[in-house]
Amino acid sequence: MEFSVESLETPALTKAHLAELLFEQIGLNKRESKDMIDAFFVLVSDSLVQGTDVRISGFGNFQIRTKAPRPGRNPRTGEAIPIKARRVVTFHASHKLKDQIQGSPDA
Repeated sequence: MEFSVESLETPALTKAHLAELLFEQIGLNKRESKDMIDAFFVLVSDSLVQGTDVRISGFGNFQIRTKAPRPGRNPRTGEAIPIKARRVVTFHASHKLKDQIQGSPDA
């Protein structure tokens, strides 16, 4: 099944656009489409909050990485400021996605 996003008014693909695509191309009603998109992102974010990596075949991996505390500097004043340890999400595109991007005529 092929999905088309050429009709997007903005350059960003939003949750509302995804729900609209489900409505138009799969036939779900608008409420079901919105609920499905919301449920997907809640599932992904909850998994990441719990520290579980999210792997989407053919798309990529979302991983939680813990950054150690480190010394930093205020660029305006030059004052030394400690940066606290934190967790960040990283995304690594799959080889399949990378190949699609490299082979795209728009790139």
